[in-house]
Amino acid sequence: MPYVTTDDGVRLHYLEHGDPMGDVVVLVAGFTSPATSWSAQQATLAEAGYRVLSLDRRGHGGSDEPPGGGDSMKRHGDDLAAFLIELAIPDTVLIGASMGGDAIWAYLDAHDEDNIRGVVIVDQTPRMLNDDDWPYGFYGYDESNRDTYFADSFPDPGRVSLLSKGPVRIARLVKAFGRGDTKRLSDTEKALLNDYAKSDWRAVIGRSRMPVLFVAGRESEYWPSEHAAAAAALAKKGRSVVIDKAGHAANIEQPALFDEQLLQFLGELRD
Repeated sequence: MPYVTTDDGVRLHYLEHGDPMGDVVVLVAGFTSPATSWSAQQATLAEAGYRVLSLDRRGHGGSDEPPGGGDSMKRHGDDLAAFLIELAIPDTVLIGASMGGDAIWAYLDAHDEDNIRGVVIVDQTPRMLNDDDWPYGFYGYDESNRDTYFADSFPDPGRVSLLSKGPVRIARLVKAFGRGDTKRLSDTEKALLNDYAKSDWRAVIGRSRMPVLFVAGRESEYWPSEHAAAAAALAKKGRSVVIDKAGHAANIEQPALFDEQLLQFLGELRD
């Protein structure tokens, strides 16, 4: 199994698909999600001639748990930098789903973006906390429960039931994630979750120079789909798209529609 080792000794596992000489895309999955959750995109991008690298972030998939019991989005951004350096990637498109998208912003907040041709963010609002200036955060999360809402688990706002997705979408989610893991979060996972919830990446988006595509699921379980257009308006070269009949895992629930938008964006970067 291929690994990259970070400066604190954590081995980061990754998967590789497609043409070794093709343009590189890096896929970064969300909280507790493995690199294999990108299976539909791995096949589509490989068929289109790309070199597809799918990273398991520390504590995810086949990667090592972080040492010392602590974790942060900054560390995940630094890990992404180490990954790109170790594999000597000259330029790439970064594609992140959910928390994986925020790992990309953490990378861009601390590292040079000259080797990044573009970014795709899949159903991740740049700020989870709601206030008068940003009403596109996580449902029910505001200053009154800032320190408690994500303290012990990833909350369920109760907006969209699993059964409402129908058998096809449910089957796709089960295939990608299994039947679900009900284990309690570790202290390390809680630390990461709380840091994630309290982060605000809007300024990083505003400084970014490369094209960014923000994708939202029309039926996202966690925030209004308008977050994508609002985030795109912050970027110098941002645009957004909303995938119908898709929830938070838009790339899994509607892979054909998502892949169509993804390939179009990647094609534009080649032109």
